[in-house]
Amino acid sequence: MACKLLRCFYNNFNSRIYNYVYISCRNGHHMRGNPPELARNLEQRLAELRYKDPTIYYRVDIGLPPVQKYRSKEVKERLAITKANRKNLELEKKSRNQELLIDLEEVKRDWVKTSGPYQIKEVADHYGVFNDLFGDAYFAPQVYIDVSYNVSEDFQMPVHYGNIIKPYRAKDKPEVIYDADENTLWTLILTNPDGHLTDTMSEYVHWFIGNIPENKIENGETLVDYLQPFPARGTGLHRHIFILYKQEKKIDYSAYHRTSPCYNLSERTFKTLDFYRKYQDVITPAGLVFFQSDWDKSLTDFYHHTLNMEEPVFEYDFPKPYIRPQEWFPRRKPFNIYMDKYRDPKQINKEFLVRKLKNVHPFKPPPKQLPYPNAVRMGDHIPSWLKLEIEKSRLKWGRVNDIE
Repeated sequence: MACKLLRCFYNNFNSRIYNYVYISCRNGHHMRGNPPELARNLEQRLAELRYKDPTIYYRVDIGLPPVQKYRSKEVKERLAITKANRKNLELEKKSRNQELLIDLEEVKRDWVKTSGPYQIKEVADHYGVFNDLFGDAYFAPQVYIDVSYNVSEDFQMPVHYGNIIKPYRAKDKPEVIYDADENTLWTLILTNPDGHLTDTMSEYVHWFIGNIPENKIENGETLVDYLQPFPARGTGLHRHIFILYKQEKKIDYSAYHRTSPCYNLSERTFKTLDFYRKYQDVITPAGLVFFQSDWDKSLTDFYHHTLNMEEPVFEYDFPKPYIRPQEWFPRRKPFNIYMDKYRDPKQINKEFLVRKLKNVHPFKPPPKQLPYPNAVRMGDHIPSWLKLEIEKSRLKWGRVNDIE
């Protein structure tokens, strides 16, 4: 790239002002826009496009207040642990010999009490959980939930924060564990904001248990029985979100009660935002985990025999590719490729098929291939586009090999 530097002099009250104008050139053609040192980067452009007025668009924290921690106390505790570890010669010996084992459960407990809730909140924001369920509200999960599916006697599939679990592994209701204080009530809801077949703004509730005493899920009031994930074919990954609410008192959830087993999908229509607005004075979201699931072969039988409905299949209709109008003198465009854009595709396929079958004989073997195709001379005075076609034919590149 060559750059021309133009210096313009202006006299303003007997003083000189130098204005430097950069004109970037490439192959004799001027570049569009500002040069790289003056142009905005992608992050700046996206910030302008996504800008929202903070006086109108703001987010509200609806979660439990974080546990107050005294920084000075934490620092003293960590210093005490560090001093004790330094005096432990056996611990230092194991560390040097790479024999020191770390208790991952202890690390997990420490993570849950420190930065875990805020990292979970960031992950949920990345997946659009709060935006699709609560609108402009969010919360940092202060209560850790351990959810796992018993796939077999020896294998459990845990639910983390966006991991993929196939429907056949989530047929039965999972095991839910969390820590709860005495004489507390909780509500657990499993919802799918991506799978509604008739209303894209609604959800399907897969599990609803209310008035759970402490952490005894089995003693709670089952309002909607558990239903396995059933993402329709062609709709991609669906988010299935477990939300744990802390209740201030016992709540009458009779309006949400459904007869078990509930296989009528219209009765499972649910909206988390409407539910929270109705009971926001007596419930507070406290825990969150979610997984993703997509279609598998087991769902065909589930739709036909369990839900008693025809299996929905979604396909995307790709629009026809845009072809710009023809030009009188197309410059810097390969002749054959440019002309093929405006020809009938059937005619092109026919010509390729005839060319492919030209050397096919029912009783004679095919001609021997060139051992070094690029080393064979093509001849003089051959246009560049024809040379390219000959190279493709020798190396068996291009559309001719896809036609049967």
